[in-house]
Amino acid sequence: MLMQGKNVLITGCRRGMGLAMVELFAASGANIYAHAREADEAFISSMAEIAHRHHVEIWPIGFDMTDYDAMKLTIKKIMSDKRPLAAVVNNAGITLNSLFQMTSETQLRAQFEVNFFSVYMFTQYIAKLMTRNQYGSIINIASTAGEDGNPGKSAYGASKAALIAMTKSIAAELGEKGIRANCIAPGITDTEMLLTMPAQVVEDAKNSADLRRAGLPAEIAEAALFLASDLSSYITGQTIRVDGGLK
Repeated sequence: MLMQGKNVLITGCRRGMGLAMVELFAASGANIYAHAREADEAFISSMAEIAHRHHVEIWPIGFDMTDYDAMKLTIKKIMSDKRPLAAVVNNAGITLNSLFQMTSETQLRAQFEVNFFSVYMFTQYIAKLMTRNQYGSIINIASTAGEDGNPGKSAYGASKAALIAMTKSIAAELGEKGIRANCIAPGITDTEMLLTMPAQVVEDAKNSADLRRAGLPAEIAEAALFLASDLSSYITGQTIRVDGGLK
């Protein structure tokens, strides 16, 4: 199995792409720090079921990505566990669909706080852990909106574009320490985020892809597994689009 006995950390694991990643990484033999905003009983039970089914360890962790004090405490706990991290997948994020002239400062700041600033700070802490072992893969979940300039996604797209730029820089800085950093840019994907978009917009987006459908969370998870594994050992600083041929 690709990740047999390796330890990974995935954020935003309660549903959607994050949950699909937990399933796939566990099936591939990885032990997982699985993050959710709140590690409540339902989340803990869900993670325990997946761990039991795949005979791996899953350690639920809970904190709001914008709560930096809670983030630091969690990182300290992970450091004290002394389990080397082979990969981190920064998946947690929020979306906003709003025309440029209708987007408030509050909405803009919220997008950047979760999708960029929190990932930036969290990755700083994770990089310190990886540097100790001179090994690791950082995978940031961006979006095609960060490259394409979609109508109604100026704030969201800008936050993801910042994430793409950050990824390229840290790949250049951390490469000599054996750490790789890449982005995945999903196109329209069948998650709860689709419910925030008008039905016609969703349909138009599907029709603009060569495959004429939305992607599945499992298909994004497969790209993350590839980038986390040694199969991608010479890939860094890249943005891999998983978009069905979006035009």
